[in-house]
Amino acid sequence: MSPHEALVALNMIEHVGPVRLRQLLPHFGGDPAAILQASAPQLFAVPGIGVETAEAIAAWESHVDLTGELRRIADYGCRVFTQLDSEYPAPLREIYDPPIVLYVKGTLVPADHRGIALVGSRLTTPYGIEIARKLSYQLAYTGVTVISGGARGIDTAAHQGALSAKGRTVAVLGTGINRVFPPENAELFERISGSGAVMTQFPFNRPADKQTFPIRNRIVAGISQGTVVVEANLNSGALITANFATEYGRQVFAVPGRIDSPRSKGCHELIKKGAKLCEGAEDILCEFEYLFPPTNRPPSPAESGSLPALSLSADETSLLQHLDSRESRTIDELIQRTGLSARVTAVVLFSLELKRLVKQHPGKTFTRMA
Repeated sequence: MSPHEALVALNMIEHVGPVRLRQLLPHFGGDPAAILQASAPQLFAVPGIGVETAEAIAAWESHVDLTGELRRIADYGCRVFTQLDSEYPAPLREIYDPPIVLYVKGTLVPADHRGIALVGSRLTTPYGIEIARKLSYQLAYTGVTVISGGARGIDTAAHQGALSAKGRTVAVLGTGINRVFPPENAELFERISGSGAVMTQFPFNRPADKQTFPIRNRIVAGISQGTVVVEANLNSGALITANFATEYGRQVFAVPGRIDSPRSKGCHELIKKGAKLCEGAEDILCEFEYLFPPTNRPPSPAESGSLPALSLSADETSLLQHLDSRESRTIDELIQRTGLSARVTAVVLFSLELKRLVKQHPGKTFTRMA
């Protein structure tokens, strides 16, 4: 049995995790296969290893289908990385409880080591969805990998925003990699794996439960250089991710919201505790200038004095021609000038905002970016 296969098997044993593996490896010469070959008394002699864990490891062949798991990995078309592999994400090596293995569908690239996590509540508001999409679009457009948990609400909006910018995004699941949760994100996960990666530490067929999500959240925080909480109530799992990020010495950002909205309470609490207030991608990027220097980022219209070379639809081009950089216009004025429907106008304005060509002002008025 190879060390790689042994780590896959150890990851499938209920009572073995990263911390216990770190306790075991030095006592068996750093060889994971030797752990699986040890007797229960030998395992119990290791400090920190209890009787239940020792017996579970010693009898692993009776309840772990390693052959079947290796076949499922090959059939599904994913890869499994361990800390023995160079592709294992470098930021995860730095935390005290890095996953034993990572199942990955898609590709990981060195730029992902500088990724930013964007997380928030499953039960969100239109404001939260809009901000999540806008921030992730801006980050992905500048070449930053957007990392999130693939859940409903803010997570889904974050992945969608990054994909809209044709950038990279990584989804960290709280299930086995062959499980789609939530079910409606099946197509989204396929798109993510096509241009980024979907990953998990859980074996095939592992369902979601109350334990898997906090475990997933620690990976989201650990693999990222910083964590942005967009919208969260006081008991949101996003705050667990933020706490992990703080423990790992990573920067935490929080987006402010309405003071009377329960969905803003978690973010406001983070800001009170020292999280950096985030109003736009610039607030994030300026904290990591050593990772994302200005020379590696496309200039904004304000910096360059001209519009970026973006592909615009006919409706976007038409609407942009009727906007001025000095005089703001309402949606009704733009509908009248362009002849577009109210629905199309709203969608096009949002798209132009994401592309940083249009700025929205109080009262739902708009100007063209100078």
